[in-house]
Amino acid sequence: MEKSTFLRWFYAIGPGLITAAVVFGPSKLTITSKLGALYGYDLLWIVTVAIFFMAVFTAMSTRIGATTDISILQTVKQRWGKVASFIVGIGVFLVAISFQAGNSIGVGIALGELTGTSPKPWVLGCTTAGIVLLFFRKFYSVLEKTMIALILMMLFSFLTTFVLAKPDFGKILTGFTVPSLPEGSLGLVIAFIASCFSIVGALYQSYLIQERIRLKPELKNSKNNSLTGTLLLGVMSAVVIICAAAVLNPKGLTVNSGSDMAKALEPIFGHNASTLFLVGLFGAAFSSLVGNSSVGGLLLSDALGFGSQMGSKPVRYLTAVVMVFGATIAIVFGKLPLELIVFAQSVTIFVVPFIGIAIYLIANNREIMGDQANPGWVKIAGAAGLLLIISLALLNINELFLK
Repeated sequence: MEKSTFLRWFYAIGPGLITAAVVFGPSKLTITSKLGALYGYDLLWIVTVAIFFMAVFTAMSTRIGATTDISILQTVKQRWGKVASFIVGIGVFLVAISFQAGNSIGVGIALGELTGTSPKPWVLGCTTAGIVLLFFRKFYSVLEKTMIALILMMLFSFLTTFVLAKPDFGKILTGFTVPSLPEGSLGLVIAFIASCFSIVGALYQSYLIQERIRLKPELKNSKNNSLTGTLLLGVMSAVVIICAAAVLNPKGLTVNSGSDMAKALEPIFGHNASTLFLVGLFGAAFSSLVGNSSVGGLLLSDALGFGSQMGSKPVRYLTAVVMVFGATIAIVFGKLPLELIVFAQSVTIFVVPFIGIAIYLIANNREIMGDQANPGWVKIAGAAGLLLIISLALLNINELFLK
C-alpha cells in the first residue's frame, strides 16, 4: 500500500518537475545571481509574487490538460480560429529557438569550466545527447526521469552552497516580508518575474499532463500535482539569490553569468564549492536545453496540424531543429547575439499575453471544463496575473521600442 501511494505521488509530480526544470535555465541562474549580488536580500519578496502567479496558471493548465481530450492549441483553434492557434505555435517555436542558444552556451561553459577545456566540444556533445534522448521509444518517460535527476542535482548543488554561505536569516525574513524596490532594480525585477512567471511553461504543463495520461490511461482521474514543481522552482530561485546576497553583495562583487558566480565562490570557499555550483549550472542548462527545445517542437507540430504526441516523428524532428539551431549559434558566436535577444523579447511580448488570456478563458469555461472550471478565487488571482503579464509586456515595449 505504501509503495502504491508513493508511486501515485511520484506520477503526480512528474509533469510539474519537468516544467520547473525547463523554466530554471542558465538565464534564470544569471538573473537570480545578479539580484542577490546587487541588492542583497531586499528583493526576495518578488520570488513569492512570481511563484504565486506561476502556481495559479500552472494549476489552471494542469486541469485543462487532465479534463480535455484535445490540446490547448486545438481548443484555441476551435474557439478563435486556425490563425490564432498558428500564431501561438509559431510564436513559442521562435522564442524557443531564440533562447536555445543560451542553453547551449550554458552547458558548454559549465562543463568547460569544470574540466578546464574549450566549451565548444561540450556544446556538440550535449546537443547530440539531447537529440539521442528524443529517439528513445518512450521519450516522455525518459524526459521525466532525466529532469527529476537534474532537479535533484541542482537542489543539492544550491542548497550545499546555501549552507556554506551562512546567510543572515533575519535579513532573509525581512526580504520576504517587507517589499522594497531599490533604485535601479526595476529592469532586473521585470526580467525575473517574466522568466519565473512563465506562461509558456504553464502552457507546456497541459501537454505534459496529456502525454502522461496517453501513456498511462489509468491516471486519467488521478490527482495531478503541479504545486510541488512550482515550489521547487521558487526554492531554487530564492536560494541562489540568498547565496549571492550572503557571499557577493558584502564584497561588492557583481556577476554577469552563472559561471561568474562559481568563480566568485572559489577564493572564498575553495575549489569544491566552485565545482559544486558549476554542477548546478550544468543541471540548469542541460534541463533547459532538452526541455526548451521540446516545448518549441511540440507547439509548432501542434500548430501545423501534425499532432502533439511527444513520441511522434514531427515533434521529435522539430525539437531536434531547435537543438541544432542553438548549438550552431553557440559554436559560431560563443554568446547569445544581441539581435537574437531583442527578437526573442519582441516575440515574447506579443505572444505571452495572448497565451495567458487563452489559458484563463478556457479554464473559466464550464462548457469545456465542467466542474473543473476555475473557482471564484482563482478567477480573481488569474485576472491579477493577466494584469501583471500585460503590464510587463507594456514595460518591455517601452524599453525596446520607445526609448
